[in-house]
Amino acid sequence: MSTPPPSDFERIKANSRYLRGTIAEGLRDPVTGAISDDDNKLLKFHGSYLQDDRDLREERRRQKLEPAYAFMLRARLPAGVVTPAQWLVFDRLAREYANGTLRITTRQTFQWHGIIKRRLKPTIAAIHEALATTIAACGDVVRNVVSTPNPVESAAHAQAYAWATRLSEALSPRTHAYHEIWLDGEPLVGEPKEEPLYGTTYLPRKFKIGLAIPPLNDVDVFAQDLGLVAIIEQGELQGFNVAVGGGMGATHGDPTTYPRLGSVIGFVAPEHLLALAETVVAVQRDWGNRSERKHARLKYTIDHRGLDVFKAEVESRLGFALAPERPYRFDHNGDRYGWIEGGDGYWHLTLQIESGRLADVGERRWLSGLRELARVHEGDFRLTCNQNVIVANVAAEQRARIDAIVAAHGLDGYRTHSGIRRHAVACVALPTCGLAMAESERYLPELLPRLEALLDQHGLGDAPILLRLSGCPNGCSRPYLGEIALVGRGPGRYDLRLGADFRGQRLNRTYRENIDEAAILETLDPLFARYAAERGQGEHFGDFLVRTGVLGAEPRRIPAEVLA
Repeated sequence: MSTPPPSDFERIKANSRYLRGTIAEGLRDPVTGAISDDDNKLLKFHGSYLQDDRDLREERRRQKLEPAYAFMLRARLPAGVVTPAQWLVFDRLAREYANGTLRITTRQTFQWHGIIKRRLKPTIAAIHEALATTIAACGDVVRNVVSTPNPVESAAHAQAYAWATRLSEALSPRTHAYHEIWLDGEPLVGEPKEEPLYGTTYLPRKFKIGLAIPPLNDVDVFAQDLGLVAIIEQGELQGFNVAVGGGMGATHGDPTTYPRLGSVIGFVAPEHLLALAETVVAVQRDWGNRSERKHARLKYTIDHRGLDVFKAEVESRLGFALAPERPYRFDHNGDRYGWIEGGDGYWHLTLQIESGRLADVGERRWLSGLRELARVHEGDFRLTCNQNVIVANVAAEQRARIDAIVAAHGLDGYRTHSGIRRHAVACVALPTCGLAMAESERYLPELLPRLEALLDQHGLGDAPILLRLSGCPNGCSRPYLGEIALVGRGPGRYDLRLGADFRGQRLNRTYRENIDEAAILETLDPLFARYAAERGQGEHFGDFLVRTGVLGAEPRRIPAEVLA
């Protein structure tokens, strides 16, 4: 059988001169607010997407105007650490260059929305001046490396956490295009010898790495292409269990695409972690599907080749075998709200930010509140994979001052929120995401009160339930790990998925397809009633649905030959 030709995206990367393309020329074009399709694909590697306001498309078409183009920009912030000085810069950019909001993403970083073309370059330059970057925040590369964000338990936790930064640096692209385009750097003379890991065509698709420190799985470590579970024994970091092949994306109506949890293949000591990560990336670089992008993630490479074959190739290139997996235990994959004292005597305050959107709307003065905190805070901030923020490393005598600012700006809702509201995650979706089929972030404030009313009727207002909303099946909000999840099908219509666990170690399943809100609530009401009446002590909603057989049998895995 002949090998299928590479996709057009592969041609674009190969001809891009290490991600340069004609981006610089497109930015200077005053005729349009857009750039070319080829350059938009390359722009992802620089941390940005061209979008338009879909709410305005039809009106602008009638007026014979081009779409309301603007750019989304994403920072690369390993493990989600932000200094107060950086926060103030990022806040200013949101108000001066973007749409007046900062959005915390599920990859532990910030996004700015609504940046028009002539402001994109100065925004990136300002982020660079703040000692941050946007390179490789998107694109077919290793994305922002995420980690359990608050290493408060011990020095060993801090050591494990620090590996996220080391991995991010080691696996970043080496191209000089970023500095040439955005920072007015001088082009290199002659043909550059760049990208020793990525080569001229980089990876077949995006690659995500996450590091979890048990008992918290707050990064959903098994949703990552490469998941690392820190093993700490007797206060010492021993190394990491290695999981490969996680990924959330799927396509409606295409059974050859599916979410997958990572498979644990062994254990690696800290001194071998960088080599292990580079090798897993390199195998995916060489083996990944470059003809069909829908099948180009590592999960499909593994399911096509076989997990044992993939592991053998990794070990062959490493020159040693991975050690056996070590025992560990996860309790949950949500965030711990409120104040927590660290082992060093400093305190850490986790605030809930609904859908990660920091804005000043009505009595919610969240953007202003965090700005005020950044002006007085002497520690740092940590963004979480559940779209929240931790005011970290606070001296005991500063707690009252922090609490006063939090309360004054309406940031203390975590104290009274229902169990389901405290564990809700939603993607951006409409109006800016080009992939969105239905609402998500804008729908969450409407849906939550209706779900809370149902739960209250059954005495379940305080029950912690993982709720995930996604405007499409691409899975940015990790919907396939929600005990309850809605995945957009079309305007006002969703697939209802149920039955993930509270620890991020089991996928949910489709329960009803393509239904509206009334049907969603009608379906959930009797399930909540049964859960209230029949649940065991401490039993979570997803576990209850599985135990009682509500979801039926496990779905059958797609055969490997279908992915060939």
